[in-house]
Amino acid sequence: MARQENRPPTRKSIRPLATMLPYVARYRGLVCGAAISLTIAAVTTLVLPLAVRRMIDHGFSNSDSAFINTYFSMLMVLAIVLALASAARYYFVISLGERIVADLRREVFARVTALSAGFFDVNQSGEIVSRLTADTTQIKSAVGATASVALRNLILCLGAISMMVYTSPKLSSLVLAAIPLIVFPLVGFGRSVRRRARGAQDTLAAASAYAGEAIAATRTLQAFNGEESANRRFGAAVEDAYDAARAAIKARSALTAFAITMVFGSVVAVLWFGARDVLNGTLSAGTLGQFLLYSLFAAGSLGALSEVWGELSQAAGAAERLSELLSEVPQIRAPENPAPLPVPAKGAVAFTDVHFAYPARPDYKSLKGLSFTVEPGETVAIVGPSGAGKSTVFSMLLRYYDPAKGNVLVDGTDIRTVHPKELRERIAIVPQDVTIFAASVHDNIAFGAPDASRTAVEAAASAAQADEFIAKFDHGYDTLVGERGVTLSGGQRQRIAIARAILRNAPILLLDEATSALDAESEKLVQKALEGLMRERTTLVIAHRLATVLKADRILVMENGRIVEGGTHASLIRQGGLYAKLARLQFDHGAEGLFVATHR
Repeated sequence: MARQENRPPTRKSIRPLATMLPYVARYRGLVCGAAISLTIAAVTTLVLPLAVRRMIDHGFSNSDSAFINTYFSMLMVLAIVLALASAARYYFVISLGERIVADLRREVFARVTALSAGFFDVNQSGEIVSRLTADTTQIKSAVGATASVALRNLILCLGAISMMVYTSPKLSSLVLAAIPLIVFPLVGFGRSVRRRARGAQDTLAAASAYAGEAIAATRTLQAFNGEESANRRFGAAVEDAYDAARAAIKARSALTAFAITMVFGSVVAVLWFGARDVLNGTLSAGTLGQFLLYSLFAAGSLGALSEVWGELSQAAGAAERLSELLSEVPQIRAPENPAPLPVPAKGAVAFTDVHFAYPARPDYKSLKGLSFTVEPGETVAIVGPSGAGKSTVFSMLLRYYDPAKGNVLVDGTDIRTVHPKELRERIAIVPQDVTIFAASVHDNIAFGAPDASRTAVEAAASAAQADEFIAKFDHGYDTLVGERGVTLSGGQRQRIAIARAILRNAPILLLDEATSALDAESEKLVQKALEGLMRERTTLVIAHRLATVLKADRILVMENGRIVEGGTHASLIRQGGLYAKLARLQFDHGAEGLFVATHR
């Protein structure tokens, strides 16, 4: 999906809110409770003017205090009913809003985590998080309080207009004639509000995305004295969001002013005619009072609807943005009838004439006819200059992307025909850029095997030479390591990642510079652990430091998306090609003997 922030919305109504109806339909009990309590509250409110008319026309004119006492007692009962119904309405609608937003957040998050890597190549994570938080909050307000207020005022408006017609058809005809002059401009203003609201939400999401990026990199920011630059950039983004929000506020303010002016102006005009009828004796004072109250109810409801329309328009923008995520189809999907991978797993890997270009850079091919095979249990190192396509090989094998041409096979099966989850269960990876979660050491190691026992986790940590530093923590394996593992050193993070891969116990192991962050002593210990691990499974190793791949069964040398050389370290040195050139550049004079020995 291309980035959506700057795309103007194509729909100009609150229609996107209709996508929330399936969520509402799940909770019919809450909906029924809200509808019943809302109806009772509205009907109770509409009964009040009838009591007022009876008191004016009968109680006051006849000076009947008993009659007045009775009616005031009835009004008190109505007030209690109205209070209880309003409380019930609030409970049901707010509960409904919270429940729907919880479901919505869960489903949006599940959808996002299922999207292909190509989606995240062109969309900022901070902007997606903004949709999960700010936009769902808008939906909660709309589905809960705003929607119930809208329905309440709609019922009041229709009920009041009906009672106005019943009370005085003549005066009602004057009011009804003014309604089109009010409603049509409201619709036009509402469209403008929604466009501006969508723009404000997109701008705020962009600011949030940058904030998340900057906060995650606070140490780098401070190391380069970049606070002022970051503050200026974020300040500019916030100002843009403010300007966009102010434009939406201006539109809503104009909408509200117009609605109130038109509505109450028409009420004043109608009452002027009604007062003349009272003076002429064709209308009683109580009837005029009743009509006055109903007209105020109708006017107030229309005024409230004008404000609610603006809020619903704003929520419609949020619903549209969330719908974009929910409707996003992963490029990498399981086939309708997945083929099973052979059992037991062997770990054979093959690339056949694979061509590939990243979606964000369609004009640049990262792989150009790549072909190679890895036998079960074999350790193959992939080396080459930066940008040669080494990491892309791992991305293709994990099926983050599909090749434009060619096939990737695991145990003789094209990985596009199997379920991605089944494929990835057979692969363990230690990436160069290790991901550590804000959780305990135990949970980080057990991330790929959440059901693993404490004993298994500790054994994996021991094999990765991580148990020594873990034992020094105050809470051992239950120690929280902070966001992105900020309390750990680079070497500690990498050893936890290695322990995670060991615990997964997959037949295919991918090592992407797995020892690059370790000091010499730790590297020697971990390399020993990895050697024991690699003897039992197929291993692909990406390495820039050639000293780490000397014992590989084979070394494949990549350049410009192709395999240009292959063989053992010694044979590649003798060939005198790209690998030999890289070796000369990397092996310093202290390692000259190693280079000469292998050259022989």
